[in-house]
Amino acid sequence: VQLQASGGGLVQGGGSLRLSCAASGRTFSSYAVGWFRQAPGKEREFVAAISWSGGSTDYGDSVKGRFTISRDHAKNTVHLQMSSLKPEDTAVYYCAATRGSYLYTVSGQYDYWGQGTLVTVSS
Repeated sequence: VQLQASGGGLVQGGGSLRLSCAASGRTFSSYAVGWFRQAPGKEREFVAAISWSGGSTDYGDSVKGRFTISRDHAKNTVHLQMSSLKPEDTAVYYCAATRGSYLYTVSGQYDYWGQGTLVTVSS
């Protein structure tokens, strides 16, 4: 499966952005998907994950209550709605996918990665 992340950009603190992860392949609906981010000089951080069915989600502590992950099986797309953005949310955001029945929060559990999209939040 190939993943294409989009939707990044520059936004003022307190604002919102929606990231999208579009996938090729008819079997994408059987993949669990996660979002990770990496800020300059920092390690890659788990942001959110969604199960293959979309019925289960999980979030990193730093984004809980502000970000929402969802998926549209008909469009082979997973979205990350980000609200109440803070300057510390500034990072390159990556989507990733893996076959499986659970939620996966560790980057090493994912087999496929998109190219990343830059989110910059100004103060």
